[in-house]
Amino acid sequence: MSLVNPITTWYQTNSMNKSTQDFSFLPHPLENKLTISSFFPNPTKKFTVFSSISVSAILTKEQEEGSKSISQEPTFNFKAYMFEKASSVNRALENAVSMKEPFVIHESMRYSLLAGGKRVRPMLCIAACELVGGEESTAMPSACAVEMIHTMSLIHDDLPCMDNDDIRRGKPTNHKVFGENVAVLAGDALLSLAFEHMATTIKRLSSDRIVKMVGELAKCVGSEGLVAGQVVDIFSEGLADVELEHLEYIHIHKTAVLLEASVVLGAISGGANDEEIAKLRTFARCIGLLFQVVDDILDVTKSSRELGKTAGKDLVTDKMTYPKLLGIEKSRELAEKLNREAREQLSGFDPEKAAPLIALTNYIAYRNN
Repeated sequence: MSLVNPITTWYQTNSMNKSTQDFSFLPHPLENKLTISSFFPNPTKKFTVFSSISVSAILTKEQEEGSKSISQEPTFNFKAYMFEKASSVNRALENAVSMKEPFVIHESMRYSLLAGGKRVRPMLCIAACELVGGEESTAMPSACAVEMIHTMSLIHDDLPCMDNDDIRRGKPTNHKVFGENVAVLAGDALLSLAFEHMATTIKRLSSDRIVKMVGELAKCVGSEGLVAGQVVDIFSEGLADVELEHLEYIHIHKTAVLLEASVVLGAISGGANDEEIAKLRTFARCIGLLFQVVDDILDVTKSSRELGKTAGKDLVTDKMTYPKLLGIEKSRELAEKLNREAREQLSGFDPEKAAPLIALTNYIAYRNN
């Protein structure tokens, strides 16, 4: 599907203007008390905002100070929401991959699948489903499936023939524990299980919707999706003349496509119509690119201990990144723009139901790892 190119449009505008841009205040869902009216024009009633823990270093001091003057309203407890949804997803994943013969392959699958992580993709799937009137239980099979595929991509990405990484989520990578041969097979098994899990555990949906969801997920991970991004990324290492459009292609396919699938699968499972799916697809494309821009910034501003994976790896392998192409400040400005454009896609939905997606968007923008 052809979508608006948010990065290229932004870059073409801003590359001609080197002056400081005036971007709207963007809240951290775990720190700032920002009213829902800041996201939606003229809301008809007061809704939820965000509770406090730590704030990311990506958030500027001026943005933090700006939040102090905003009046407080009843709060949306994002920390509690994340804990609740992550716990539900973890239980479902635990049940989906039990220990059985051959034990070594299932142990390897469980080692990476249950290693923790933020569970952003499953949460996006569930939140999108609930946004359009669906229930968590309806979205859970798809939420688990996208996390299985995400875990597969991490196992394979860490292999010596790919990124050759030793740490993932603060632990030795799968191939360091089980060997390269088992790690490859564990990733393959998780990919297969994702589709089996959807096909056998989705309830109360028509066969047409289930087929549409399976097709959506298959396309996202195939030779025109995640694999395409990975291949182009591999053959772009060391290139000196990579343009913004080239970098965007890599990350739309390598990173954004799975977040897009997460949101779209949730929307379909919740009964969304075509117009709603299209808006949520654009929303997801923006947050997918946002995720990668922030990832690139963190790679050069955080330590391996803070990230739970090897920091500075992109510099060592001479990969093109947003900070390398645009610089840190312009990359941060781009992240702010993508955040704003993503939230704009939610303006036509019920503000109360959209609050989790808004919070997740800001969490992606202002995360520390």
